[in-house]
Amino acid sequence: MLFMDSVVCSQELPQRQGGDLLRFTREEAGWDWMSLSVTRVMPGDKIELGTDNEEMALVLLGGNCHLDWGQGEAEIVGRENVFDGFPHAFYLPSGNRLRFKAETVCEFAQCSVPSTARLEPRLITPADITSSLRGGENASRQIVDVITPQFAADKLIVVEVYTPGGNWSSYPPHKHDVETPPKEVDLDEIYYYRLKDPKGFALQNLYRSAPGLDRVLKVRSGDAVLVRDGYHPVVAGPGYDTYYLNFLAGSSRVMAVTEDPDHTWLRSTWKRMDARLPLVGSR
Repeated sequence: MLFMDSVVCSQELPQRQGGDLLRFTREEAGWDWMSLSVTRVMPGDKIELGTDNEEMALVLLGGNCHLDWGQGEAEIVGRENVFDGFPHAFYLPSGNRLRFKAETVCEFAQCSVPSTARLEPRLITPADITSSLRGGENASRQIVDVITPQFAADKLIVVEVYTPGGNWSSYPPHKHDVETPPKEVDLDEIYYYRLKDPKGFALQNLYRSAPGLDRVLKVRSGDAVLVRDGYHPVVAGPGYDTYYLNFLAGSSRVMAVTEDPDHTWLRSTWKRMDARLPLVGSR
């Protein structure tokens, strides 16, 4: 895999080989909060995950598995891929263990942050998921809430977003890089991308109001973008439906953002939602 400042590119693995598709620690990323790995597990293989002085959120991207967390266990019949329905996920607080056994080829994303909070492990099923449509016209997208600020966690928030090909997302552009509650809080954010057709790509613009950062990143299926500060809108390539998995963590566990005032006027022009939405539903 390749680490290029704000973009982490995934590693190509042979189809019948397990292993890490993407992995970085918060130290490698040069920030305070999140480490991320995306892993493929082959049928019959087992992995044990632990959380010493961390909390962890695991999102099953695809496959069937067996989970055992000591206080309970579950057989999971998951979606085939991220465009096949709502996810199963698991929240593992500090000081716990999770045993993962793949029944089919499985892929999952795992994000961990520093934490010593003594909370309860919890399995999250598609029945627990809430979904909504946001925006309008060619800025329409679908929001799938996995771990919300109301969920009993310490630092992590987890969201999946589906954007039809050609549409803008995270729009109007917003930021969350200063601690001025209740208006805005300081949250770092990961965007982990999958495209329905992996030949496609999306673009993400990272910029600040003041002169300085202004970059347009080309991302492909399997890439991750690290959003440290500034505005960070996305556009999906025409014809290429785009998924991204957001992990957020920071000084406060609320979704309080500031939108770029130059572009908020667009809300008044939206008359309808994109008819292609929703892209996914409960299976």
